[in-house]
Amino acid sequence: MDIDTLLLPENATAEEIAARSGDVHVADIVEILNARPVDQRLAILARMPVERAAATFDQAGLDDPARLIAGLPADLAPKILRGVSIDRSAEIFRALREPDRGRLLGALDTDAKSGLDRVLAYSPHTAGGIMTTEFVSVPSTYTVGETIEHIRRVESTRETVYAIYVQDPETHALVQSISLRRLITGDPAAPVLSVAYPRPPITVAPDADREDVGRLISKYDLLAMPVVDAGRRVIGIVTVDDVIDAMVAETTEDVQKFGGVEALNAPYMTIGFGQMIYKRAGWLCALFLSEMLTASAMQHFEDELEKAVVLTLFIPLIMSSGGNSGSQATSLLIRAIALGEVRLRDWWRVALREIPTGLTLGAILGVIGFARISLWQKLGIYDYGEHWPLIALTVGAALVGIVTFGSLSGSMLPFALKKLGFDPASASAPFVATLVDVTGLVIYFTVALAILHGTLL
Repeated sequence: MDIDTLLLPENATAEEIAARSGDVHVADIVEILNARPVDQRLAILARMPVERAAATFDQAGLDDPARLIAGLPADLAPKILRGVSIDRSAEIFRALREPDRGRLLGALDTDAKSGLDRVLAYSPHTAGGIMTTEFVSVPSTYTVGETIEHIRRVESTRETVYAIYVQDPETHALVQSISLRRLITGDPAAPVLSVAYPRPPITVAPDADREDVGRLISKYDLLAMPVVDAGRRVIGIVTVDDVIDAMVAETTEDVQKFGGVEALNAPYMTIGFGQMIYKRAGWLCALFLSEMLTASAMQHFEDELEKAVVLTLFIPLIMSSGGNSGSQATSLLIRAIALGEVRLRDWWRVALREIPTGLTLGAILGVIGFARISLWQKLGIYDYGEHWPLIALTVGAALVGIVTFGSLSGSMLPFALKKLGFDPASASAPFVATLVDVTGLVIYFTVALAILHGTLL
């Protein structure tokens, strides 16, 4: 049973849904909206209380929020945006186009516009691009009681209060970060720094990659991390929910790239037909042109194929095995690089691991291939001719070479792309398979020439 049926009748009007919006969790409101056409979503949002509509736009799961905010009445959209957190507003404004972007930006108050401009100045893939400028800070001269009272006054204007950032009263440089839990257990009359841990706070620069921020938050088990400038002044914080949203987006992008598709900038069901063709056609054409090299390789060995047609039977087997081993290695290394388990300087260590791994995996497949040809010959399922043992040896030996090459090239390709400044996830499975297809044919026929020379060739 879907969420609509649980909370509202299927034929509920926009007025009914808006009236009931305060009775259900905002995540359920998002799910209800996403299941309806755009015109119905706009009608519901326009009738909801402003605070509830703002909370809805604050949810990462809302489909195409930029289109929705631009479609709302001109006097209502700015009111809703004022209640949306800065980091989420930045995501919406990045997707807006002119003149809607300029119109809505101009309708915001000075403070909201200033915070938004600060976040929009950074790439969405950096700490600065996903931070919120709504945080709680106090001077180091405050007591615990004064800090708690300050939190009470400003809490409603802050996205979250996971920690309090204590600053130097003159330079405003970050002195210490204190969790809310530590603060409420302290003596109200004691200096605020008395409840701080003695270790220095964990910080990050605004241009740090968001994946690095995620690793730091995971490593130190933090709920929020301060983003500081060159003078160690806090300019924003990255919260754990922002990191989760960013990691989901990053993982989705990587998975799409790994499948040989340019990353989509909208949910699958909402992206237009023309945009879908644009995102997929480029990679598909590039891979098609690359696969033409496979045909060229086969043409080069045309004479050998005419003399030993039986060799063509194993071409799909040979090519797929090499591509599969390469894709395995590529997927393992892309993930290892993303998690920081492997660094660029570790390429030679990876190569030393993949060569014996490839040889062993190739030997396993080679034995299976040799056994399969022998079994089919002995059982009379297929007659490979009087030289069948040499054919079986050719297939087995070629599999060793091709799987080894596939493992090595598949593991090195992410390093090469990273060294050149590209995303390692661009080493898509189809691209690796195409690379190994061409070289696999060369290896296969070279082995065949060596083993079958003087017999079939």
